[in-house]
Amino acid sequence: MAAEQKQGSVAQEGYEWLQVLIWALVAIVLVFTFLGRITPVDGHSMEPTLRHGDLMLVRSIGYAPEAGDVIVLTKKFDAADGPIVKRVVAVGGQTVEIDYDAGAVYVDGQALDEPYLKEAMREPWYENSACVTVPEGSLFVMGDNRNGSNDSRDVTLGTVDERYVLGKAELVFFPFRDFGTID
Repeated sequence: MAAEQKQGSVAQEGYEWLQVLIWALVAIVLVFTFLGRITPVDGHSMEPTLRHGDLMLVRSIGYAPEAGDVIVLTKKFDAADGPIVKRVVAVGGQTVEIDYDAGAVYVDGQALDEPYLKEAMREPWYENSACVTVPEGSLFVMGDNRNGSNDSRDVTLGTVDERYVLGKAELVFFPFRDFGTID
């Protein structure tokens, strides 16, 4: 009789653990489906803000792109094999001017304050980048490593339709030395 009770309690305990595990998996799936996604950084175009191999939490729901945000794009692009991580420089209706001699970017005539840059731009890489008015519903994006970034200055990417935005990169959670919010 005691052996049967012990066997029953072990089975009951196993069943309870299985329920906890199933609910935990359901919660994880719901969180990453509706609140955010885990996305790796592939490449060096966002250094020093993000490094190759960083894992980020990307918020997808309830997000509208704004200038200065670091975003993840799903647009197919020759220079990228997966999601593209860039910073929004300008939104629809704004005009972007790039002065390579001064290493400065102007949006609607105002120079951007960009303390996150790795270094100033040295020379024009792309022919279409002198002055661009961003179409409504589109974004002009650039990497923080301006001298090593394929971005909206490249005609093969150009301005990006907002429908390609997966979400805003909010947090680096791995590797732990880089843990923190993304500015």
